[in-house]
Amino acid sequence: MAAASFLAGAMNAVAGGGSFVTFPALVWSGVPSVAANASSSVALFPGSFASAWAYRDDFRSFEGVSVRALLPVSLAGGLTGAMLLLLTPQATFDAVIPWLLLLGTLAFAFGQQAGARLRQFIRIGPALLLGGQFLLSIYGGYFGGAVGLMMMAVWSLFGVSDLRAMNAAKTLLVGVTNTVAVACFIVAGEVWWAQTLLMALGAVAGGYVGARVGRRIPPARLRLGIMAFNVAMTAAFFLRT
Repeated sequence: MAAASFLAGAMNAVAGGGSFVTFPALVWSGVPSVAANASSSVALFPGSFASAWAYRDDFRSFEGVSVRALLPVSLAGGLTGAMLLLLTPQATFDAVIPWLLLLGTLAFAFGQQAGARLRQFIRIGPALLLGGQFLLSIYGGYFGGAVGLMMMAVWSLFGVSDLRAMNAAKTLLVGVTNTVAVACFIVAGEVWWAQTLLMALGAVAGGYVGARVGRRIPPARLRLGIMAFNVAMTAAFFLRT
């Protein structure tokens, strides 16, 4: 589990998709799916801020909407998503899991290309950007697979093109989205602490190391490897059902 969370933290720092490692690891270790999703969010939560600290020199305000303006929107969306998860029956969530993984896999595989293609025809304003951030934060609080890449795709429609600034903002806002979700999961008693604390330590180390080392690895190779892993996990959960 420590190795899985280290890998997940590194993946989140350089490209995203870390929950595709921690969530299956928890489920296959015997943790019920809703509790596994909550525990995975708690375990990866510190790693997001470790990565954000490593990216601290890359933060830039988006023209027309500052990163600070996106913070309360992300908190509100994360709270909504977390409450929806806690209200979802276990059997329903089990049935939805493969489709959530498929959505995250497709977003990871095609999110950047879709954003670039749509940017040729669509340009959104500040109000739509904030609305889109709220909806994505709901998804982030509920499940969160590849939510960072979805955020970056939406930001690109706003005209943001600085990849380093977007990656830095992504790590921070995903962490902020999970802040209130993590609090909800803890209060609801859905966290399996022995597994979660072990994974949290690995995720912090992986998040910081991934942010520092990831810049030296060709992004195309990173994305290809993570994409193959995500496809395998998605297929495994469809076969499991």
